[in-house]
Amino acid sequence: MSAKRTLAALAIGLISSASFLASAHAFQEAPMLAEKVAAGELPPVDERLPENPTVLEAVEVGQYGGTWQRAYKGPGDRWGPTKLMEERVLKWEQGDDGVLRLVPAYIESYEVNEDSTEYTFTLLAGLKWSDGEPVTTEDVRFWYEDIFLNPEIVPVIDPTFSPGGKPMEVEIVDERTFKVKFAEPYVYFLQILAKDSTGEPSLDRPSFLFPKHYLAQFNDKYASKEELEAAAKKYGAEKWTDLWGSKGVITAWWSNPDLPVITAWKIERPAPGDVVTMVRNPYYYAVDQEGNQLPYIDRIEHKLFQEQESFNLMVVQGQIDMQMRYASTADFTFYKENEEKGNFRVGNSTSATTWSLVPNYNMKDEVLRKLFEEKDFRHALNLAIDRELINELAFSGLAEGRQAAPISGSPYYREDLEKHWAEYDPDAANELLDGLGLTERDSGGFRLRPDGQRLAIVVESAHPDKSTVLELAADNLRDVGIELLPRMIDRTQWDSNRDNNDFQVHLYTFDRLSVVPADPRIMMGNDSYANQYYVWYSTEGASGIEPPADHPIRQVWAAWDKASTAGSLEEADAAVNEMIETFVTEGWVIGLVGEEAVPAIVSNNFINFVDGKVEDDVTRGVGLSQPQQMWIKQ
Repeated sequence: MSAKRTLAALAIGLISSASFLASAHAFQEAPMLAEKVAAGELPPVDERLPENPTVLEAVEVGQYGGTWQRAYKGPGDRWGPTKLMEERVLKWEQGDDGVLRLVPAYIESYEVNEDSTEYTFTLLAGLKWSDGEPVTTEDVRFWYEDIFLNPEIVPVIDPTFSPGGKPMEVEIVDERTFKVKFAEPYVYFLQILAKDSTGEPSLDRPSFLFPKHYLAQFNDKYASKEELEAAAKKYGAEKWTDLWGSKGVITAWWSNPDLPVITAWKIERPAPGDVVTMVRNPYYYAVDQEGNQLPYIDRIEHKLFQEQESFNLMVVQGQIDMQMRYASTADFTFYKENEEKGNFRVGNSTSATTWSLVPNYNMKDEVLRKLFEEKDFRHALNLAIDRELINELAFSGLAEGRQAAPISGSPYYREDLEKHWAEYDPDAANELLDGLGLTERDSGGFRLRPDGQRLAIVVESAHPDKSTVLELAADNLRDVGIELLPRMIDRTQWDSNRDNNDFQVHLYTFDRLSVVPADPRIMMGNDSYANQYYVWYSTEGASGIEPPADHPIRQVWAAWDKASTAGSLEEADAAVNEMIETFVTEGWVIGLVGEEAVPAIVSNNFINFVDGKVEDDVTRGVGLSQPQQMWIKQ
């Protein structure tokens, strides 16, 4: 069954200002924390919570306790656990009507001026870090002046935070209130905050906030050169700036149990290890509708695995309480057949992604790169792929053949873009390839490149469960004289090859296809099909690779520049649609199948997981389901 038929409409609602008042109930807390209060190790719950905590409506008011069991694939698999507990200044919420809305998180209120050039945020009164220290606008000032504007830590300010080439400005109003200002209107700013927060250099990226009382000791504005060198040596970093970033041993919550956070859980036993654990944050700022401090679950335990078969064995043995990551549509029938044995059910979310072959237009193989720059070559590759066969054999028929374009239900969806070059026509593909002069073949029947070598393409993937996709695509391309060479690697190596511009083609889920302007960068080439071009664009030519003057990617960038400084939402959306159309019709990315009904393993004792949510990087994956309100029946 196609996921499209179950996808709720994806209109975008917005709450412009909100104040969350505490429930009339007395606050309650987890027994493990009550024991610490009784022992004098923690203050009472009402002293740990903000004066008016954020109220998060639980699907069903839950029980405290338990350990949530899930699986992970090693130190590089840091984003899966991160999405369970990220905190943004605003978050996406999807109601029963299917509509995505932005709601405030750890703020009391926010306001936007009439022309979207000024945004005012007020922190919750009494908000605290996980070590009990107050969260104030001094933490905002520290983030802005000593990190965001510090070229040693943030050498390049991302274009999403500098529309029109002018970085955002932050003004501290008082202890709890601050303003963010732009030189020109920026109608998409709140959407961008909900997706990417304020970006690097952390892993969980708490918007505007960094704990000054802890991180100042690792910052060059407060610590001496000698102190920074000593810190780098202590933590095994080459230089002090390596302590920062989503992989930095200091600012990556995944690595540093000492890092104060505002998330529902914090790291207890970090990677690497056979088991990684997270433990509840006693100062978490939210309660349920009856005044119970969240989260309900005490700990989250991640067990190491390597092969898909090992993960599936853990599922059948009841070792997974709830997990979407690594639950493969290819194994949907297997999961359904073992529901009773493993004491779980197969839940689902609707993916806003398209599994795609993503070529590298900055690849080091110059001959192959020039072929990919030929539009007819890209067209031929698309026509050579039998998407319906891939859907049936590799996705259990739970997806649909489509292009890497906005999903149905998105405000930016267009049927003609979804179907662009997505038909299966190997005869037409052969004609296009012949027309490019690729008529010579070797003894194996494969076409020869202009330099006389076999026309072979190395496709890397960090998803062993998708090996069938590559096998089927290889069969398709063989029929038109192109050799596809699959290469399965782990995620750490995959990331490294991408970062170092050392790959030809990647297979992965091309995402951010729900609310496109919340993170337009993947369509602009960032960490994607033209990363070195994007680096050139984002650094204004200081580094990266400059695209040719007539390259259509410049049209994509120009459209975003127009959208990010537009005076109205209508004008901005028109420019975003222009950007999307150029990206899709150029065919830089070869979409295969998407909008899959993503399976979720949900133990029968695991409560408050809701089926049918939109699964996208924009909505922060499983984070859209608010893991803080999930609980385990004891």
